[in-house]
Amino acid sequence: MNEHGAVFIQGLLLAFACVVILMPPYIRLLHWLGMGKKIREEGPGSHLIKQGTPTMGGILLVAVILALAYVFDAMDASTYSPLVVLALVGALGAVDDFLNARTGFGIRGRHKIVWQTVVAIGVAIYVQNHFGFNGVRIPFVGAVEFTSTIAIPFTDRVVETGAILFIVIAVAAIVSASNGVNLTDGLDGLAGGTLVFAFISYLMIALLNDPEQPNLALVCAIVVGAIIGFLWFNVHPAQVFMGDSGALSLGGMLAVVALISGQVMILPLIGLIFVLEAASDIVQVGSFKLRHKRVFRMAPLHHHFELGGWDEEKVTMRFWIVGALAGLLGVTLFVSSIPPK
Repeated sequence: MNEHGAVFIQGLLLAFACVVILMPPYIRLLHWLGMGKKIREEGPGSHLIKQGTPTMGGILLVAVILALAYVFDAMDASTYSPLVVLALVGALGAVDDFLNARTGFGIRGRHKIVWQTVVAIGVAIYVQNHFGFNGVRIPFVGAVEFTSTIAIPFTDRVVETGAILFIVIAVAAIVSASNGVNLTDGLDGLAGGTLVFAFISYLMIALLNDPEQPNLALVCAIVVGAIIGFLWFNVHPAQVFMGDSGALSLGGMLAVVALISGQVMILPLIGLIFVLEAASDIVQVGSFKLRHKRVFRMAPLHHHFELGGWDEEKVTMRFWIVGALAGLLGVTLFVSSIPPK
């Protein structure tokens, strides 16, 4: 762990510096291209002042992360899949950001999910084939292998379901995390800050894992540095928004990092804020459709607290605190479950 420490710090600091240096001209470019965010009228009234703030800031994050992963020679089997998801889902998000800026409407939710699912299936199959995952690791329980089989009708063949079940879990994790982070990206600095704590948690897990995954940890460090640089311009009042190009892609990438580290079962804890935001939205929609009543003042959850009288900065900072504590607890569970040598 110590021998790689300097490289991790260099990657983090260089990613921060690249984003801080490149973001001002990039913001001017977004202004020139007319990439201003269209704010929903049904949202909190206080957000209307943000109309026209440049969106698609995530494209610069994606570019810096991919470039530095190559410069630091961090490309290997443990990082190919996270970076592929970052690029492909980032492309989907960029199209959505462009359409929102031009028309006020982005890609429909179901169409996004189709693309996310296609990418997730391809990545899940690669991860399963390469690493041979046929189960998951559960804190205090250890490795749980899926060993059941399915008989193929009218033949003598049977199919092991371990690989199939892992792929199903992987696809669900990637799509859920991608959309959870996207729902969280509704306040200045909210998604970025919580992503920093989540990636720091998996950076620590990658270093403490057996075997250690230094390149995966290095990519996490680069992501953390890039997001911190982005937050320099995204904290309230935001000069640029991450947009779907950043939120969808970084959420999906986080899930793949969790899968490759073998710790996808603690992702809901490390990404607790993303889970709560997504759950609040699901509950709100479901309650309104079934009972014609709302559970929250407004969903996702951060809007509920806003309309309850909390300032935007207070909501963001308190969600950051919860995200940091959840990440620490997730790492603690992982460390507590490492078998003694």
